[in-house]
Amino acid sequence: MTMEAPVVLWFRRDLRLGDHAALHEAAGHSKHVLALYVLDQALIKPSGAPRMAFLLGGLRELDRALGGRLMVVTGDPVREVARVAREIGASAVHVSSDTGPYGRRRDAEVAKALADNDIEWVETGSPYAVTPGRVTKPNGDPYRVFTPFHRAWTRHGWPRPADTGPSLVDWLKPRKSEKLPKPPALEGKELPEPGESAALDAWHSFLDEGIGTYSSDRDRPDREGTTRLSPYLRWGNIHPRTMLADLAGDEREGAKSLRAELCWREFHADVLWHRPEAARRNYDTRFDGMTQETGAAARRAFDQWCEGRTGFPVVDAGLRQLLAEGWMHNRIRMVVASFLVKDLHLPWQWGARHFMRHLVDGDLASNQLNWQWVAGSGTDAAPYFRVFNPTTQGERFDPAGEYVRKYVPELRGIAGKAVHQLKQRPADYPEPMVEHAHERQVALQRYGAITGP
Repeated sequence: MTMEAPVVLWFRRDLRLGDHAALHEAAGHSKHVLALYVLDQALIKPSGAPRMAFLLGGLRELDRALGGRLMVVTGDPVREVARVAREIGASAVHVSSDTGPYGRRRDAEVAKALADNDIEWVETGSPYAVTPGRVTKPNGDPYRVFTPFHRAWTRHGWPRPADTGPSLVDWLKPRKSEKLPKPPALEGKELPEPGESAALDAWHSFLDEGIGTYSSDRDRPDREGTTRLSPYLRWGNIHPRTMLADLAGDEREGAKSLRAELCWREFHADVLWHRPEAARRNYDTRFDGMTQETGAAARRAFDQWCEGRTGFPVVDAGLRQLLAEGWMHNRIRMVVASFLVKDLHLPWQWGARHFMRHLVDGDLASNQLNWQWVAGSGTDAAPYFRVFNPTTQGERFDPAGEYVRKYVPELRGIAGKAVHQLKQRPADYPEPMVEHAHERQVALQRYGAITGP
């Protein structure tokens, strides 16, 4: 094929035009590129309203950047991608690799359908600085502990950002494209502005104003101390390679902490690459024997947890933040998760599904593996000793009670840190669902029964 034969660039979790390795590769094969997005019901159906609204906003921004030349189709990608490629006489379909369990199965089927039509399938790059599966122990085994993975990941390194942009190729005008659907109702939630430009603005603003205090402030939910870039990373509005390039040579504590946090994201993706069943089942299969509550009373307790009516102020604040904003501070995610699995003794999968339903940044690998980290069933050597005390967590990370009062209006009349240990509860605020000290012992006993002395 010559440079005159068109190619398809199928966008998935890479909704941007800058630092786009697959776009760079496509430009090397043809100057005529069709930008394609497939609305796949297998992915849309389980997506919560915040994530779906953010995705559709990002697609509109991508379409604008392409001069209105993004082709949108709805259906099964196995059929639709091959059909579109055939209709324009494409020599190849270019993609960024999808390393998730569903994406890998789907892409294998799409590649076969294309091969049946003599159309090349080309994967270049991924949503990660280092594509999952590339970092292994010297004997080829995967890492299951973060610290040695972090060292190996750092040694492995990553390429410089790809020099790409909207003018790199001639974007073909689609002969026929569907209109993007109307975003779902958000029930008052205010999401971040979607798209690549907004992602870059947020990143540069953080570099200017937040990186210096990131190490100390990122665990403080009462401060704007995090990057808030997780939704943009989820949809590839910005690539972690871009961020790592900007952090190169910066040895401030904030830069070191952020590099480590980016590595955690890549570690969890790597774990899921090697163990795709961990998206639904315990990574450590010993935990299949854990005694858990699953009956009608458990469901009622779960509903109370979902509503942020546990009677533990910092837990309720986090769960209400999730419902109000489609986002929750990372420290508080750990606290509310620990409360679900270790105070209420409910399956981590219930909480993980609730998070994925409401989070604008819902990412399968990060969400499921973080839940397993808290539950103790994931990649950790001695997890059952780690039981978060919700009261002391609140006192430590929200010392003046500002985070709690922001999201729990019933407690706004209680000043200072007293909001974490309520001596007198307002009539409209619930009593604690459980006694933490007792449930901690129950959790440790149940863990001990499956892990031994």
